[in-house]
Amino acid sequence: MPANLVEELKWRGLVHDIMPGTEEHMSKGMTTAYIGFDPTSDSLHIGSLVPIILLVHLYRSGHKPVALVGGATGMIGDPSGKSDERNLLDEATLAGNVKGIKAVLSRFLDFDASEANAPVLVNNYDWMKDFTFIEFARDVGKRITVNYMMAKDSVKKRLSSDSGVGMSFTEFTYQLIQGYDFYHLHKTMGCTLQMGGSDQWGNITTGTELIRRMNVGQDGEETAKAYAMTCPLITKADGSKFGKSEGGNVWLDADKTSVYKFYQFWLNTSDEDAEKYIRIFTFLDKETIEKLIEEHREAPHQRMLQKTLAKEVTSFVHSEEEYEKAVKASSILFGTSTSDDLKGLDETTFLEVFDGVPQAEISFSEVEEGLDMIAALSAKSGFLKSNGEARRALKENSISVNQEKVKEDYTIGKEDLINGQFVLLQRGKKNYFILKAV
Repeated sequence: MPANLVEELKWRGLVHDIMPGTEEHMSKGMTTAYIGFDPTSDSLHIGSLVPIILLVHLYRSGHKPVALVGGATGMIGDPSGKSDERNLLDEATLAGNVKGIKAVLSRFLDFDASEANAPVLVNNYDWMKDFTFIEFARDVGKRITVNYMMAKDSVKKRLSSDSGVGMSFTEFTYQLIQGYDFYHLHKTMGCTLQMGGSDQWGNITTGTELIRRMNVGQDGEETAKAYAMTCPLITKADGSKFGKSEGGNVWLDADKTSVYKFYQFWLNTSDEDAEKYIRIFTFLDKETIEKLIEEHREAPHQRMLQKTLAKEVTSFVHSEEEYEKAVKASSILFGTSTSDDLKGLDETTFLEVFDGVPQAEISFSEVEEGLDMIAALSAKSGFLKSNGEARRALKENSISVNQEKVKEDYTIGKEDLINGQFVLLQRGKKNYFILKAV
């Protein structure tokens, strides 16, 4: 069994609350632990990276990780941290979301592995779908008092809210259903630990209580014990919400957030946040991280911490190959790339790299026939104000097509098209213009 996992998670800043005895319990051998994922979307964003990383840490430390997708609880909605009730999803949408989340989780954990601590993927809809209301009220509801449920912070906050909306019975029962998930996994898989975000502490401890109360021997003695551990909700140093960019959520799927944008998100992290995130979001060891932080503090302008963070997280989520492509795309703006590098960009990444650059449309037939540089720079685009200015710029050797210098006699042809439709014009180092062939 590898080194103490709880100790490892603590120095990384990944432990918020932990039930007494949890560390000792885990030190005795392989522990089966689960984390739930709410299917509110067909993908996961970087807010879900922390629970994913926790599951990977569990696996690498010799413990058995269980990822639970809430096909049943997703029909109800978790009130934790919410100010009002969530709109319920229809079954088709929910099924699509569950499928999408399973696909994302499968990139990080091998659910087909065969070793004793191989990761497991479950959906609570599988054991909740045939559970009648009467059975649930009798077998589960009987075990937990309303007083106990009302004492939970997530419930108290909603009931004391100024909105006047209150809390429906549906959401009130959420903690019982999540608690039953823990009981079910405890009974069928020997799962003794549930982990999650700090806002889940109330729901998780309801599960430990349910396990305790539903495992009572004939002499009235409780025969089972379960444990709980939560991680802090990640925040930014300036108090703004982590995981958001100008375009909204930063997703773990490249078709929702391109690898280039994903890489840029981490690269643009502040120094203070980078010191925190390098511990949380990478698997680099303590010695390496402490040395990196020290080097960064000595030469912060080199942004070594941000570069390492962006490399590690992008490679983990998307692959080293995709990380290399993102670096190449980033270097294009600094003029250190070739025309071939530019032509290797997919359309989405190209438009993101040159976001905000003015565009003009030209006909595809003009490109096929060959478009002379003076027309391309002036009459066809308006990039430069006049033919005279275009000629002067070309004589000064300050004009590039797809980042390669050109003279007045250059003709733009279809071989210059990036993705069969774009031509990048440039004057000097920072003035760009895009021609789009239609």
